[in-house]
Amino acid sequence: MSTSTFLIRNETPEDYSVISEVTIEAFRPLGFDTLNEPCVIEALRAAGALTISLTAEIDRRVIGHIAFSPATISDGTPDWYALGPVSVLPEYQRTGIGRALIWTGLERLKTMGARGCCLVGHPRYYGKVGFINPTGFSYEGVPPEFFFAISFDGQYPQGAVTFHEGFKAEASPNS
Repeated sequence: MSTSTFLIRNETPEDYSVISEVTIEAFRPLGFDTLNEPCVIEALRAAGALTISLTAEIDRRVIGHIAFSPATISDGTPDWYALGPVSVLPEYQRTGIGRALIWTGLERLKTMGARGCCLVGHPRYYGKVGFINPTGFSYEGVPPEFFFAISFDGQYPQGAVTFHEGFKAEASPNS
């Protein structure tokens, strides 16, 4: 399956339902009882907190999505963002599309004057795309090996991050 001709672009209102479908399909193989990720995207969108929302498409078919939203740091450091969720349809995973979505989003954050980006994610993946487990910077209740950050100015906040309230959106079981 060739992914050499995929396009990354801003989401449009016409993409909203397919973004939810892509997100569900991407996360379903992980075996969670509930899939909160589509609800998180919808809550962030409804709150006007989707700073960046990109899709990846092949032949006009959306096959991936990534969201970035503002994050609050307890030490007062401004201009940090949360990445997530990022989703790629299972048949396109491990082809570089997720990495391209991440890098494109990070470049856009830099252009906006952001100082950095953080996330909760899989230890074997995010280190490969430039994120680190920072010392002194954390997300409460998450083991340090699952919290990642990337600084655009070489400085990492010292304290705890709070993601937008939209991250608390929940789906009903088995939805």
